[in-house]
Amino acid sequence: MARINFGTGGWRAIIGDEFIRANVMLLAAALAARMIDEGVAQEGIVIGYDRRFLSDVSAGWAAEVFAGYGIPTKVIKVAQAPTPLIMWTVKDQNFPYGMAITASHNPALYNGIKVFTRGGKDADQDVTLDIEHRMESLEGAPEADIPTIAYDKGIETGAIEEINTFNGYIDSIINQVNMEAIREAGLKIALDPMFGVSKTSLQTILMTARADVEVINDRHDTLFGGRLPSPSSHTLQALSRYVVENKCDLGIATDGDADRIGIIDDQGNFLHPNQLLVILYYYLLKYKGWKGAVVRNVATTSLLDDVAEQFGEKAYEVPVGFKWISGKMLETDAVIGGESSGGLTVRGHIAGKDGIYAAALLVEMIAVVGKPMSQIYAEIVGQFPPHYMAETDFKFDMDRKPEILNTLMVEKKLPTFSEPVVRTSYEDGCKVYFEDGWIIARFSGTEPLLRIFCELPDEARAEKCCEEFREFLGL
Repeated sequence: MARINFGTGGWRAIIGDEFIRANVMLLAAALAARMIDEGVAQEGIVIGYDRRFLSDVSAGWAAEVFAGYGIPTKVIKVAQAPTPLIMWTVKDQNFPYGMAITASHNPALYNGIKVFTRGGKDADQDVTLDIEHRMESLEGAPEADIPTIAYDKGIETGAIEEINTFNGYIDSIINQVNMEAIREAGLKIALDPMFGVSKTSLQTILMTARADVEVINDRHDTLFGGRLPSPSSHTLQALSRYVVENKCDLGIATDGDADRIGIIDDQGNFLHPNQLLVILYYYLLKYKGWKGAVVRNVATTSLLDDVAEQFGEKAYEVPVGFKWISGKMLETDAVIGGESSGGLTVRGHIAGKDGIYAAALLVEMIAVVGKPMSQIYAEIVGQFPPHYMAETDFKFDMDRKPEILNTLMVEKKLPTFSEPVVRTSYEDGCKVYFEDGWIIARFSGTEPLLRIFCELPDEARAEKCCEEFREFLGL
């Protein structure tokens, strides 16, 4: 087995454990060999990186390998390069592959690599499995057997070229957002990049639209201020206070590489990613007049289904992992796709998560609708039956994983739920559908956790079902 395995969001590993120079080179060599076999090597590859420890250095390691294989290599040299910018560059310049050095929202001791394919899409399972197999065949070979060109020499000879695609990416968003409406609204926005890479992009877009932008937590800190660089009600308490104390119209936060978003409304309330998906889908259908379906994963709110039904549209359910979202969106020409973990994409932009574009659209929305975010959300959800989601994460002894998998996925045993069971799906984890809700238990693809989510019309009922599942699995 290869030491490197791709999860739902690329390869992620602890720095100094599995995330080491040899493994970065191994992954780059495997992808380089695939490009050569596909006959696309001379079309080149683009590499970008975030502000994590070793990200810039690792981008150099990878670039040296691709150059060693004779593949023209572009490295994005931007002080703050969001992952969506890298994906946009792959799409805009028609590269067959791209790579981002990032561990996204994982803790600071992690780093990782995301691979993108032509069009700026997340690499699908066929691609990642092939890369894993190629790495496995390369393992054990001396590092010296992997051809490389020293970075400085690569720059000197043109084998490696440093590029800056920031302006093109920013313009692509500005051209799709109603900047005039934002200009006329006179909004005050608080931005929390969570010590990540979104500040320059979002500040440029919003200040171009004459919004008043105030920024917190923007310095370069590879420890992310000692907190998880993932927007949540817990990690955004400082932003919430800032919004209320400074009378801001909106608080915007992005995760470490800016592909996920978190929002604080005008009242200081954290809006869950499920809520953001509902708000944006409703806005695009009603106020912008778009037509089309919505794509969500198995752990994302079914309130999206209700919104789709109201407008005569359809909701599609796919496994966790944004490659499934983007694939289904392309297949169905859906308006929007997203996950309860905070990632979403909108038709007409890149086929992947973009917290920068999503934030700009939300600012446009409060400008166009002319109401505070809290009021907009209340008016939307007031049209539909209540949906409450309980979300629980459980750490466990990894020795127990085979046992838990066997119970859920092989023996297909279930607890005796207090809710009537309608059907069960094993497409991604174990999802049980109730008469008016659902519960799912699945292993995280990026962290050693078992996640149990339950959505029902009542908070107490949802939390009770999560507890029933937890007790049944002995967690």
